[in-house]
Amino acid sequence: MMNEIKKWIMIARPHTLFAGLSPVCAGIICAAKSVEINWGIALLTLLGAISIQVLSNFINDYYDFVKGLDKKDRIGFKRALAEGEVELKEMKRAIFIDLLIAVSIGLYLVYYGGMIILIIGVFSILFAWLYTATKKSLSYMGIADIFCFVFFGPVAVMGTTILQTKSFNLEALYSGFVCGSISTCVLTVNNIRDRETDILQNKMSFVVRFGKRGGEMEYLFFILLASLFSFIIKPLGFVNLILLLGLFLFIKLLKTQGKEYNNMLKNTGLLNVAFVLFYFLDSFLGKIYTLLS
Repeated sequence: MMNEIKKWIMIARPHTLFAGLSPVCAGIICAAKSVEINWGIALLTLLGAISIQVLSNFINDYYDFVKGLDKKDRIGFKRALAEGEVELKEMKRAIFIDLLIAVSIGLYLVYYGGMIILIIGVFSILFAWLYTATKKSLSYMGIADIFCFVFFGPVAVMGTTILQTKSFNLEALYSGFVCGSISTCVLTVNNIRDRETDILQNKMSFVVRFGKRGGEMEYLFFILLASLFSFIIKPLGFVNLILLLGLFLFIKLLKTQGKEYNNMLKNTGLLNVAFVLFYFLDSFLGKIYTLLS
């Protein structure tokens, strides 16, 4: 039983969950500056984000295998279907169960937060499906980067903040731009790593269209964009360390090869965690300063 649980945890790709969790945490931190946090809703928001992220991963695994993109000798992280660890019917069942969980959580959040949460939830699930599943899927058309930036950035952060405050918050938008930029960097590393196999499968990612150097420049662009909005949030805050960490990772990216991209992908994902921690520290110190003033 425990081995089965561990297997499905690994299939869910835990190293990717920072992309879904970080913007929710950023939204909670932002909301805490103006209201008392409803921790029950915050927990459900986190669980909802995890369920949609895992849903996206399961759908991606299923359709990349069916389309012949995932093979046993892939450079990237091992995929359960390609390795023969699970069958297609088991993955289908997992997709259905996870979708049921996501919808159940989403319905309560819609009841609590209203129409805007319904819109966010529907389009988030739709994005998870369209990313890989269709003949004209977003990842094969080379426009997944845009949707990654939007949904793992401003949509997730502002949706979380709206659930808590019932109002629009400009700082939540800026925080979303930071989280979205970093998540897009993660996707860029993934696409640089998989460029050769993507070319064979006619998967026209940004990196396939503009080359490895184009992907590296895309990475740098989003690091600088994240740094710009970190500065806007707190000009003299710890959040500005994102620039130094991001540039360090960019230099490492230029030297990365082969399976080293897997560690590069993980480390880039951790940049989102670093932002949330810095953001929390700035917020906490700001409250302390206010109390002492």
